Amino acid sequence: MQIVAVSDTHGKHRDLKIPDGDVFIHAGDVTRGGTKEQVVDFLEWFAEQTHTHKTFVAGNHDFFFEQADSDMISSVIPDGIIYLNDSSIEINGVKFWGSPITPWFNNWAFNRNRGSEIKKHWDLIPNDIDVLITHGPPFGILDETVYGNRTGCEDLLLRVEQVKPKFHIFGHIHEEYGTSTEAETTFVNASVLDDWYEMKNQPKILNICR
Repeated sequence: MQIVAVSDTHGKHRDLKIPDGDVFIHAGDVTRGGTKEQVVDFLEWFAEQTHTHKTFVAGNHDFFFEQADSDMISSVIPDGIIYLNDSSIEINGVKFWGSPITPWFNNWAFNRNRGSEIKKHWDLIPNDIDVLITHGPPFGILDETVYGNRTGCEDLLLRVEQVKPKFHIFGHIHEEYGTSTEAETTFVNASVLDDWYEMKNQPKILNICR
């Protein structure tokens, strides 16, 4: 199974050239301002992609997904697209789990305080997940800002170390685009924009077998 992964397009999704693959993953911040109109534009583009399976999580810019009720959200998501919100999907025996949650910063969407408030989300991650998708990074891995601050979540790192997914895909910290392998997990920061919100990076291509 070939996975194509991107994150943090912030409304510039139509500037991307997306490679072929089996599963297309977007790890959040599909919009810049989080409006319904911006979400619908992204989803129309996402639905046009030729990948057999398409799934995404929201990000801290994507206010619509936190503020709208479930019926409204369902009404704008086209057939064939799976929205993960502390939830999972299995594709050809490969188990995916996704969450939009990030540590609190300036009261953005899906912010949670560090500690018990955010840990309860990570406790929901099943033990048998193959591909973990979160908007934000775990602490200390591809999470350093241009100011030298580590912004990842400590409790997320602990849960990843317990679950040991084959891949952990995220974004959020644009300037840390890249991959890093620690123990049994390959971490993928798939942010395609740089810290100035300019298109800089290519989609990540990953291969996984069950």
